[in-house]
This record gives sequence, structure tokens and C-alpha cells, in this order.
Amino acid sequence: MAKDNSFDIVSKVDLQEVVNAVNQAVREIETRFDFKDSKSKISFDGKSEIILVSDDDFKLRNVVDILESKLVKRGVNLKALRYGKIEPAAGNTVRQNVTLVQGIEQDIAKKIVKAVKDSKIKVQATIQGDQIRVSGKNRDDLQNVIKLIKEMDLNIPVEFVNFRTF
Repeated sequence: MAKDNSFDIVSKVDLQEVVNAVNQAVREIETRFDFKDSKSKISFDGKSEIILVSDDDFKLRNVVDILESKLVKRGVNLKALRYGKIEPAAGNTVRQNVTLVQGIEQDIAKKIVKAVKDSKIKVQATIQGDQIRVSGKNRDDLQNVIKLIKEMDLNIPVEFVNFRTF
């Protein structure tokens, strides 16, 4: 009897790397000459919300660039960031909320499952909370599914984990 193989499709961000990147960005802002006497700040709640504050839109764009460069250096995929609107804040400053996407949203998960079923590859894809389990008899089929999903234009970072043989 052939053995079943499976893997999970997940979308997760390493929060410790985000904390480290935010700390590095804060240090760079404190030491850079063009941010001298600026009210620019970055704060992270430790879960899913980064708050950027600066004097004006231009400096806020620079803060975003600094944060993104630090995140990339630490291996955090920028597709995991959702930027809110730039809004006025207290003390003649502007603020922008950045949300970290953790897990695969239902509509994206349904899109992935539909694409797998439409591809006619002999595997089963099921949604399990905020991740997707793909299982099938043939490992080559699973690798074809991975290739298919990598080619899809998803607005979230995806990882393939928990490769198992039953």
C-alpha cells in the first residue's frame, strides 16, 4: 500500500526578528543627522501592530524606508506588512499604523484550494484554521503543488512546513 505524504502551507512572521528590526531602526533614527530634533518614533506592540510617527509625510516615508530595510536584512518578508492611512497626530506630527499579517485569511485560503483542485493534480487540499494541509500519495504531485502556489500572485508570504510521510 502506498504511503500518504502531506505538508502545510502557512503564513507566519518571526516576531522576534520584527522586534530586532524595530530596535535597529529606532537606533538608526536616533543617530541619523537628518532626524536630529525630529519627533520620529517607531513602536511595536509585540504582536501585530507597528506604529510609525514623524514630523511630516516626507520624514515618515524615510522612517518606513529605514524600517523596511531592517526587516529585509532580518529575513522578514515585506508582503506581511499592511500599511494603514497616514493620519494627523498630536503635536503637529503624522502617524501610520502597520499591521503584520499572521496566518492565511479565509478568502486567500479558498483561492489556493480552488487553484489546487483546478490544476487536476491528484492531491487533497483542506483549510485548517489559518493554514492549509495538502496531502497526496505521490511526492512529485506535492512538489508540483508547491510550484503552482509559488507561481500564484498572493499578497502574503507563504511557507511550506511539516513535510510528513504516513
